[in-house]
Amino acid sequence: MSKSSLDSFKCRTTLSAGGKTYTYYSLAAAEKNGLDGISALPFSMKVLLENLLRMEDGRSVSKSDIVSIKDWLVNRGKEEREIAYRPARVLMQDFTGVPAVVDLAAMRDAMVNLGGDPKRINPLVPVDLVIDHSVIVNFFGNNAAFGKNVEEEYKQNQERYRFLKWGQNAFDNFRVVPPGTGICHQVNLEYLSQTVWTRTEGGETIAYPDTCVGTDSHTTMVNGLGVLAWGVGGIEAEAAMLGQPVSMLIPEVIGFKLTGKMNEGITATDLVLTVTQMLRKKGVVGKFVEFFGPGLDHLSLADRATIGNMAPEYGATCGFFPVDSETIAYLDETGRTPDRIALVEEYSKAQGMWRHAGTADPVFTDVLELDISTVLPSLAGPKRPQDRVLLSDTKSGFLTALEGEFKKPGEARKRVPVENSSFDLGHGDVTIAAITSCTNTSNPSVLIAAGLLARNAVKKGLTSKPWVKTSLAPGSQVVEGYLKAADLQKDLDALGFNLVGFGCTTCIGNSGPLQEDISEAINKNDLVAGAVISGNRNFEGRVNPDVKANYLASPPLVVAYAIAGSLQIDLTTEPLGTGSDGRPVYLKDIWPSNQEIATFIRENVTKKMFQEKYADVFKGDENWQKIAVPAGETYAWDDRSTYVQNPPYFVGMEREPSPITDIEKARILGLFLDSITTDHISPAGSIKEASPAGFYLRDHQVRPADFNQYGTRRGNHQVMMRGTFANIRIKNQMIPGIEGGVTIHEPSGEQMPMYDAAMRYKDEGVPLVVFAGKEYGTGSSRDWAAKGTALLGIRAVIAESFERIHRSNLVGMGVVPLVFGEGVSWKSLGLTGKEIVTIQGLAEGLQPRQILTAEITCANGDVTEVPLVCRIDTLEELEYFRNGGILQYVLRGLAA
Repeated sequence: MSKSSLDSFKCRTTLSAGGKTYTYYSLAAAEKNGLDGISALPFSMKVLLENLLRMEDGRSVSKSDIVSIKDWLVNRGKEEREIAYRPARVLMQDFTGVPAVVDLAAMRDAMVNLGGDPKRINPLVPVDLVIDHSVIVNFFGNNAAFGKNVEEEYKQNQERYRFLKWGQNAFDNFRVVPPGTGICHQVNLEYLSQTVWTRTEGGETIAYPDTCVGTDSHTTMVNGLGVLAWGVGGIEAEAAMLGQPVSMLIPEVIGFKLTGKMNEGITATDLVLTVTQMLRKKGVVGKFVEFFGPGLDHLSLADRATIGNMAPEYGATCGFFPVDSETIAYLDETGRTPDRIALVEEYSKAQGMWRHAGTADPVFTDVLELDISTVLPSLAGPKRPQDRVLLSDTKSGFLTALEGEFKKPGEARKRVPVENSSFDLGHGDVTIAAITSCTNTSNPSVLIAAGLLARNAVKKGLTSKPWVKTSLAPGSQVVEGYLKAADLQKDLDALGFNLVGFGCTTCIGNSGPLQEDISEAINKNDLVAGAVISGNRNFEGRVNPDVKANYLASPPLVVAYAIAGSLQIDLTTEPLGTGSDGRPVYLKDIWPSNQEIATFIRENVTKKMFQEKYADVFKGDENWQKIAVPAGETYAWDDRSTYVQNPPYFVGMEREPSPITDIEKARILGLFLDSITTDHISPAGSIKEASPAGFYLRDHQVRPADFNQYGTRRGNHQVMMRGTFANIRIKNQMIPGIEGGVTIHEPSGEQMPMYDAAMRYKDEGVPLVVFAGKEYGTGSSRDWAAKGTALLGIRAVIAESFERIHRSNLVGMGVVPLVFGEGVSWKSLGLTGKEIVTIQGLAEGLQPRQILTAEITCANGDVTEVPLVCRIDTLEELEYFRNGGILQYVLRGLAA
């Protein structure tokens, strides 16, 4: 992150804050010296502009690149222009972080093989990895659950944690936050983020905006703190760590004007689900969203972070909030140093990055508007976060889905006995109620609301239904502190919402198994069981394999549904249950007032609490401290390990890349419909015994009880290749009516798992392609969805449209993403999967977004030619593709 060698706009100057002097690149000076009008830019674009001014070197960043940001005021992002962006730091969680560190370790080995120095492979910007995705809710509903889940987590993940501790010692600029601390995004919000970053170079301290890319799509949560951050694939993050710029197109910026304030009984979750639905309808994939307007005066920092968090769900690159007095108050409340707080305020004001109420609005590409006072209580479900449904319509919405989506007409009243229990089960019964995930656990207002609702329910004599698996997994230890301080944890405990761990849990698929008899009743009778979680992801097959109808809701509604026990109850008109006095109790009887929530927050969420919980954040508990760490600059791979293996990306790699070849006579591995998520492509949840990954683990003497999750085994390519397209809910349209990762091998016509077919095609020397519909790759920034695709031998994915991160990841693994022309799809072409596909134009003269032609030969010999847009979007991406992937490109550059 060396300082700019050029300063075309004479803007390098100094600033005083808190008695210290900082060097910075002044936007006001740049405006006077040739960049006229830039003060009208959106705040997020000002951050990009500062980045280019500071990094101008005449090579990766030119004067014309900088001028293109000024030109944005005219073209508003409609003209495609590539820039090289360098974030201040990188954030990782362990599911995506472990494979990234595996890749770095493999690159060190490859560097040795190329005759280079392994120490060249080292993060050049600060990297923080927070272990938060490995805790599973195996135990719940009592005060022993937390300790038992931690014990099980360490037992299952010793190899991974030993590997990460090695990385912490072997690599510079790399810190690990141990398990049990919190969710990476909340730790980022409460501790790691500084809003304005500093770096000492040549005896001077340079100040610049805190910017970040993360290997989790919800890295956008810190957009609420004025930090420009978004999720990238692990592959792209590794390149950023190694000093490569993030290649990006200058985005459109959609302004989202907020007016008014939330009414009584409305939560930040209700607001964010409304915003998500509006932005999904608008279509903001690949665009920045920036929030502005007088409504911001009435949103807490935690509310803003909740909205920023859901950017992947509304499809945007980020959901940015500018710095203002609320930002400063939050930095103070969470224990940032007075020097840093003074710098943030002075820097933001000097740069025109401070939001002043009443000043002219920035220029935007387009604007949406929402009066916050019109927001109503909401959930989202049963399958997608953008499918918002009013609380008052949830019952009718579920019954409609039961008949249509789940194909159970006339079964609304069906109930079946549960063995060894005193209750029966029916469609829509809530079997999981989880307060989980970064969306809401950063927000004291909804967690205090949940605690107060629990207290009021317990007073009335209400209990959770016995078939509900209840859990509380806060985003940080601070939450545990203030719930105890407010004396609300005991009431949550009384309803079964005992602390189960500090981590992502249910939202990532770590919900743990349902009680065996309940699971058997659901599966034997094909029940559509329900889950209500306070998370941000409710894709099918993600939350729990036994649960089909998944709804997102605020923490207090999660508690309410645990008490009601069914999605077939209208909580706005029907009672939750019967109180100890024999009278019906309604939701409105126990819902806390806004004033009561605010008072509890003021009295119980303190600066001292943040300072104490983060005082020694990298130390870890005694379990972490006891892990023995191997030494050495390169990792001592263990061939017997089923968690960490040296991946094959660099096998036989030469200093110069081989020429790209066209795709000749490829077979089709899968035909997919719209909204195929990265969960469908590379599941994070449980590994089935009768699956290619299950067979591999059993062959390596791993008991099914110790299979763990796919997410925890991402350091082993052998497991992850076998897990690619292995989601239990994925539907390959080559075999209509069948769920799960199966395909037809051609020309034999045999049905088999997709992994087995891919390996058979590999032995036969046959390349593969996949066809899909709209929004292919929606969801988490999961690099294994691209890595697995590449390792299966898939050369191209042909879709109607791609989600941003997955498209980038495919290119980063040397797989070409191709898009049909408007109105064309594999369905309109009548494909069945028996066809042979040839794609020419890759081998010579390939350019970004070039039109290529696919020659599709049907089984009867008929040939159709189809034009496709090559979604390699930039020249930088083209270089990655030519090298076989981004890691190979970086490694060759460092070896040279």
